[in-house]
Order: sequence, then structure tokens, then C-alpha cells
Amino acid sequence: MSHTVIEFENVWKEYRLGTLGHGTLYRDLQSWWARLRGKEDPNALIGDVERDPSSADRFWALQDLNFSVQEGDVLGIVGKNGAGKSTLLKILSRVTLPTRGEIRIKGRCASLLEIGTGFHPELTGRENIYLNGAILGMNRAEIDRKLDEIIAFSGIEQFIDTPVKRYSSGMYVRLAFAVAAHLDPEILVVDEVLAVGDFEFQAKCLDKMRSASQSGRTVLFVSHNLQAVTNLCTRAILLQKGRMIMNDDVQSVLRHYVQNIGSEGGQIIWGEDGPSSPEVRIERIRMLRENGLVSSEFPFEERIGVEITFRVLMPRVFFPTIHIKNLDGVACIASTNFPAMSVTPDPAYNTRLEVGLHRTMVWIPSHFMMDGDYLLDVVMAVTPGIRGGAYAEDALKFTVADSIELRTQYSLTTGGMVMPRLDWRTEPISEAEALSKAISEASA
Repeated sequence: MSHTVIEFENVWKEYRLGTLGHGTLYRDLQSWWARLRGKEDPNALIGDVERDPSSADRFWALQDLNFSVQEGDVLGIVGKNGAGKSTLLKILSRVTLPTRGEIRIKGRCASLLEIGTGFHPELTGRENIYLNGAILGMNRAEIDRKLDEIIAFSGIEQFIDTPVKRYSSGMYVRLAFAVAAHLDPEILVVDEVLAVGDFEFQAKCLDKMRSASQSGRTVLFVSHNLQAVTNLCTRAILLQKGRMIMNDDVQSVLRHYVQNIGSEGGQIIWGEDGPSSPEVRIERIRMLRENGLVSSEFPFEERIGVEITFRVLMPRVFFPTIHIKNLDGVACIASTNFPAMSVTPDPAYNTRLEVGLHRTMVWIPSHFMMDGDYLLDVVMAVTPGIRGGAYAEDALKFTVADSIELRTQYSLTTGGMVMPRLDWRTEPISEAEALSKAISEASA
């Protein structure tokens, strides 16, 4: 019979924007002890003690979380950027403490929250296996016993004795996951870092987490890949602005999530609050019909326009990218401004953009996408590998509708996501011609 291994009870997490501490551990402890007793902060600035706790310099990353996880559960944690997913995992992994509430954990917990956490850049991959394994609670004999298996799983045997400062981000995450996965913890906590690996490695990681759960271990999995959540998880919770909106079976949670995300009306305007990185900020996204009107509904016969307005914060080369997926999270279209993926080359391709406001536009062909509902992601990538930069996840939800004429001619119940116009030719041929062709092909 399974038992509870994780329990969150009235958990809140507050951040004070721009506040790092008082400079010394002694003063930080003074302030903490005063808050615990409901007293004034002895280290607060003059005039600050009367400040409203709900004022703009305070931010609740998590608010009143209550849930439990049973042994052997694979719990998916979903929600848009800023929902509190990573904060929840950091509290669970004891990277940070909750402001209020209590968390009870039974069993050894291994976490993979950020690429290369616990790695020393000057040490080799082999040396970092021992270092990272020790941080995660493995003794030397345990690491010796599993060393070959860890190296083989990571797939970077050729570079295992190279300093990790020379590793790519993908190699980092391969090695980090291999160490964490082979710790054989009772609880495995995995954040979105798997997005860095290639498809083969992601599949291997998912298989490892699936086998861990089947052997009675508990897995908490944060991912924007809804298909991976569907395939792996037995339950899911949905977070929104720090609050838990749902805690139910995977299908119910994901159905609610995709039906209630995305901006209505075909555009979203963030301005200075847009998704950003140190190099770039996305300020507005619009979806346009051929007549130039903003819309979230498109006839099958029309092209679909995506307009992205972004502000360059640091001069450099950018690669605007769109991802379109259906409401199950299955990818349908991925496109960037590479010449090989463009009908006509983008004049700004591989060109350094200067600080200021810019706009990019892309058109999806007519007679291409099957009727249905879709989600749009936008990335302003800063490397050709389409990583880094600003990421607007599930920015807009839109609908493609087939025409009455097409509906009466052809039933669109066969599934799929694209239905492009293709070049069909049908013609009669003689029996002699067919026989002659078969003979020539067989003798070739």
C-alpha cells in the first residue's frame, strides 16, 4: 500500500524585489527572528516599518499551497512562465525556504533544477561525477559502482576527461541528469532542463523516470512539453500566479490548462512587462488576417500572419522563431528566419540589430493547417541553436476553420494537423504499358 512521501501544508513564498539581505548573517537572523515574533524589523530603513506587506516591493511567488504526493506517483507540474513551478521545486529541494507553511518529505530527494548545478568548471566530467554525486548524497563506493553506467547513460564518453567548462549546455545536462538519475533516490525532482537535450536523450530520460516510478520511486516533473507530461505523469497540478488551480488526473488538468491560456482577440501587448532576457524583450504579438485585421479565427483558405514587436536591449544577432502546437501539446509547425526555411531570405538574417524597437513578420500559407484550435509560442533566440533569448510560451490561442464548401466535399475527421495543397495526377494506362514497366523495374 502506497503512503505519503511529500506533503505541502499552507506553503507561501514571498520575495522582496531588489532585496538581497542586510549584508551579514547576524542581521539577517535578527530580521527573521523579529518577523517570527511579529515584531518590527530592527534593521529596516527609517520609515519602512509601516510599509504595507502587500506593497509593490513584495511578490508572492507561491500562495497557500496544499497538496500531497504518494509513493510511486509521477506528478506533473504545469503552468505558464512565472506561475511558481520552479519556486515550488526549489523549496522542495531545500534550495530556499518557504516564508510560511510546512513541508514534510520522507525519503532521499535528488534534484535536477539547473544545468550544471554542483559542477566545477575546472574539473573534468569524471571528477564532477564524484563531486556532484557527493553533493547529492552518494558515497565514493556507490559512485565507483555506478561510474561506468553513469558515463554510458550520458553518452559523452569521448569527453569524460575534458574540463566541463568546455562542454556545451547539452553535454552539461546529459551528465547532470545521468548522475541524478543513478543516485536511485526515493524522490526525483526534474525541472525543464531536459529541453536542452536532443530527442534521443529526452526519450532516454523519460524512460529512466518512467522506470523509476514503476519501481516505487516518486517523480516530480516540470515541463512545457504537454505531450511528455501526458505520456509520463499519473497526476498533475496546475499553477497560476503562485496559486494551485487544479490537482487532478493528467487529462483533466491539461484540458483545463489549454482551454484557459492564451490571450483572446488575436493579440497580446506586454510593453515593458514582456518576456525578456538581458538581450531582448518581446513587447507585442499580433495574429493578422490577409486584410490586415487582428484576429484569432482564420479561414482555411487564408494565410495566417504572425507579427512580433520586440525591443533590442543589447546589440546582437537574433533569430525570431515560432512554434505552433495543438491543444494536446503536439508540435505542428516550427519555423525560424533561416534562409533554408524561408520563401525569400529575411534581410535581417544574421545581421546585428541595434538597441531599439524592431518588428518581424511571418506568413503561414493558406490551405495548410487542418481546422482546429492551436497555441502559438514565440522565441527571440540569440543563438542558431534556437536557445536562450526571450520566450513567450502559449502566447496566443487561435482557430483555423474549414470552409462550408470543403466540409461538404470531404470529411475532415481523419485527424492530423496539416492539409496542404499537393500536386495530384490521375490518368489511364494500358495493360501492356503496365507489364512493360514492371519488367523493366524488375531487371534494373
